[in-house]
Amino acid sequence: MTAIDSIVLGIIEGFTEFLPISSTGHLIVASEFLGLDQTNVNKAYEVIIQFAAILAVILNYPSKFTLKHIDLWTKIFIAFVPIGAVGFLFSKQVKALFSLEVVALMFIIGGVVFLIVEKYYDEKNHITSDVEDVSYKQALYIGIAQIFALIPGTSRAGSTIIGAMLVGLNRKASAEFSFLLAFPVMCATTGYDLLKHHNELFVGDNLLNLLIGFVVSFIVAFLTIKIFLKFLENFTFIAFGIYRILFGILLLTFIY
Repeated sequence: MTAIDSIVLGIIEGFTEFLPISSTGHLIVASEFLGLDQTNVNKAYEVIIQFAAILAVILNYPSKFTLKHIDLWTKIFIAFVPIGAVGFLFSKQVKALFSLEVVALMFIIGGVVFLIVEKYYDEKNHITSDVEDVSYKQALYIGIAQIFALIPGTSRAGSTIIGAMLVGLNRKASAEFSFLLAFPVMCATTGYDLLKHHNELFVGDNLLNLLIGFVVSFIVAFLTIKIFLKFLENFTFIAFGIYRILFGILLLTFIY
C-alpha cells in the first residue's frame, strides 16, 4: 500500500461510513481496483481508519459524550449488544464473506429494501424525532437490525437507519442514532484488530500509511455528517436506494 492508496481509501471511508451505502463494501471494491490484496494487515487498516471516521461523531456531537446523557448511552449499549455477540461468535464466518460477489448482491438487496421502505414510510406517523426519546425497546430492535451489517455490502448505517425508521424514528433521528451507535461498534472492532495486528501495523510504511488514512478519513467524515443531515432536511433515502442498485449491477457486470 502506498501513501496515495491510503489517501484514496481514507476519502472513501470518510465519505461512505455514515451514508447507507456500505463503507466496507466500497473499501473492498476500491482495494480490488487498486490491486491491494485483502491481507490481514490491509483488512485491519480498513477497520482502523473506520474508527477515525467515528471520532468525527464526537466532534459533531460533543455534548452527547457526557454523563448527562447516560440514559442515551445505555440505550446505545443495548443496541450494540446483538452485533457484538454475533460478531464475536461468528467472526471467522463473517470474514469469509468478504468478496466482490457478496458485496454486489447485498448492494442490490439493500437498495431494494430502501425503496420499499420509503414507498410506505410516512414521517408524520413517526413521532420519535430526537435520539434522546428513543425507547429501550426501539434501541433493541435497531440493534437487531444492525446484525445484517455483518454481511459485507449491507451497510451498518443502512441497516440501523432502516431499523430505526421501521420502529418509529423520523429520518433525522434515525441517522443520528446510527451515528452514535457506530461509536461502540467501531471501538470494539478497532480494538480487536489493533490487539491482533499491532506488530504489523505499527512499523515502517504501514504506520505512515495508517496515519495518513486516519487523518484523511476523519476530516472527510466530519464534513460528510454535516452535509448528510442537511440533505435529509429536504430529501429522502430514495437516491441512496437507486445508487445501491446501480452500483451493485455495475459491480456484477464487472465481475462477470
